[in-house]
Parts: sequence; C-alpha cells; structure tokens
Amino acid sequence: MDKEKLLERFIRYVKVNTRSDAGSERIPTTIGQVELAKIIEEELTALTLADIRYNEKNGFLTARLPGNAEHTVPAIGFIAHLDTADFNAEGIDPQLFPDYDGNAVVLNDVQGITMKVTEFPNLKDYQGQTLITTDGTTLLGADDKAGIVEILAAVEYLLAHPEVIHGDIWIAFGPDEEIGRGADRFDVINFPAQFAYTVDSGRVGSFEYETFNAAQAVVEIEGTSVHPGTAYGMMVNAIKVGEQLDALLPKEEVPERTQGYEGFYLLNKFSGTLDHAELVYIIRDHDKGLFEKRKEFLQAQVQLINEQLDRPRCTISIQDQYYNMKEIIEKDMRPVELAVQAMKNLGIEPKIAPFRGGTDGSKISYLGLPTPNLFTGGENFHGQYEFITLEAMEQAALTIVEIVKENMG
Repeated sequence: MDKEKLLERFIRYVKVNTRSDAGSERIPTTIGQVELAKIIEEELTALTLADIRYNEKNGFLTARLPGNAEHTVPAIGFIAHLDTADFNAEGIDPQLFPDYDGNAVVLNDVQGITMKVTEFPNLKDYQGQTLITTDGTTLLGADDKAGIVEILAAVEYLLAHPEVIHGDIWIAFGPDEEIGRGADRFDVINFPAQFAYTVDSGRVGSFEYETFNAAQAVVEIEGTSVHPGTAYGMMVNAIKVGEQLDALLPKEEVPERTQGYEGFYLLNKFSGTLDHAELVYIIRDHDKGLFEKRKEFLQAQVQLINEQLDRPRCTISIQDQYYNMKEIIEKDMRPVELAVQAMKNLGIEPKIAPFRGGTDGSKISYLGLPTPNLFTGGENFHGQYEFITLEAMEQAALTIVEIVKENMG
C-alpha cells in the first residue's frame, strides 16, 4: 500500500470544505461537495477506471474497476460520503505527529487547545503511529474523507497487482450523508453490485450491520398571549405547555442514559414564545415493534395534553427517516461473513455492535442493495478533537482489498 500517496491525498481532500447544509435545497446542498467530486473524477479518469459518471441529479460520483476473473464473480461495491458534519470546516489545517508519543496533543498553542489523554484515553492506542489531528478550530473531515481515500488506495493497489483476481468492483462517493438526504437519491439500478459496504465507521475493526429505526416528530403548540397584568384565566403559555409535554416522556430513555440496544427520545430543538412553541424530537429504536410503540406513545402524550387544555392546541407530525438495515442484511449474511473473515486474515479483531445511529447503508439497503458499514479508523468524529492515524487508514484500505480477495470464494 502506498502510504505516502494515501496521506497526501487525505490531507489534500480534507482541505476542501464540504460541510453540508440542511437549510439548502440544492443537490448537493453545498458547492464544496461538487468541487471535491470533480477532483476525484479527474483522478478516477487518470486511473482509467470504467463507467465514470458524476450524476448532477443526485450528486453521486460512480465508477467501476473491471474484473479480471475468467469466470463470473459477484460484483461488489464500496461507498463513502463527500460531506462533513455541522461543525466548522473552513480553513482546515491538519496537524501531523509522526511517531506519536501517547501523551497530550497541543492542537493550538495560541488558543490553548489541547487534546488530553485523561479526556481521550483512546489516544494511548495509537502510540508510535502517525497521528493526524485538527488545529483545534475545525473538524478534520476523516468522516468521511478517510473512507474515500481508503477506497481509492485499495483500487490503486488492485490496479498495481493484477495477480489479485477479482470481479467487478463498483465505487461511489455521494453527498449529504450528514444531513440524511444523499442516499435517498442513490441510483441502485446503475450500480449493479450484489452487495456493498459503506466505509464510514470508526476505529479499526468496527463493523455494523444493525442500525436504529429512526423518525422525527414535530410538535406545534398554539398558545394565547395576554398582557401578564390581565392574564388570569386567559393566558395559555405555549412554552409551559411544551415543558409539560416533555415531562411526560420517560426520563431514563434519553441518549445520555441509554446504550446498546436501548432506544430513546431526544428533544433536539425547543423554541417558542407565549403564543407559539415548537418541539422537535428524534425517536430511535433498533426493534421495529418498539419503534412503532415509541411513536404511538408520543402521540398519546400529545393527546393527553390536549385533553387538559381548553381546546386542542397541540399538533404532532411524525416522519420516518430510516430503518434498521439488519432486516435486509440478515437475509443473506455473506457481506458480513466476508468482512469478518477479511479482518481476521489481517489480524484485526472484528468489533461488531449495533450502531446507535444510521448510515447511508441504512437507506441503500432498503433500496435493494445490502450495505453494511466498515471502519475507516477515525475517532472523535464531528468536532475539533477528531483524529485518525495513517496506519489506521492503511488497515482500512487493506481490509477492502482482503474483502475483494475473499469474494472470490
């Protein structure tokens, strides 16, 4: 694996601001994602891959590495996303710490920003490796530019080693994963893989084929605003009504008090005045039946509040966002088995756990392409303490290559 090229490409890609924008209606939501897609497109062309296409309607860049096997081999795919999360991504200045000593890392001496081992003990696991961090003022973008460069590194390796026999390998780089939109438009028909992997998980060995079922609920509350001096018997404070509703939900079933397979309600936004309030909840559960019960329970609490008021003042709308991809993948566990065996071949311990979130694979699986989630090697995503090591990225790229080998049976 060409580690120098892997590092150079990663540093170059993360400097392109691809932060997505939930308030935008364009596709992709930000121009930086198009800019990065075009950069990658040029590199795919230089690699002489086949069927290179940037689809302006959905923002996905796709290509194919033709198989070199003499017999039919199931085509597989690898997918990563172009955008970064809702955190400062302007002026990203990666810091390199070769042969990292395992101690606290000064990210920004001027601003006094330090990544302490006492807060992030996982840093100790990377002693002796080439640590890549932020400068403390932005995220890094390893989520998911590490996934992109790892896929490309694997493709380059296969091109340089024609003795590795494989079938067709499809790759895709898409937009707006962080705001949950990109995969809705993924063109499965023109990505004819039997199964695929999103390369978008965390530390080395992480692998997920179970995600939450997810929904968003928006509660609108109509109050009555009256001068406080003459409010007796007339004022209905929409803010207080919202507080009463939230108090009816189980106090232990929130993200900060749940783990593993435990679901939750999260009050994600609460804004209001006397005459109007809005509460935005996200609802999560791995179990489909419990997921449906959670939605019904929240609706029942809204009805209960309405019954206590002079008239119905609360309305609720619930929209499903994605579903647990396990229900699709467990019908054929071959992509899971291949990934697990590939990691074991490389001496990597597979860490399979239910993912307490969603991936593009959640939606793509329900579009007909089973797509579990493979590690990138990064940690502390979505903030100023995000980091990755060169060695972790190399392991991810080698795991992709090993999956391709295992797919030959």
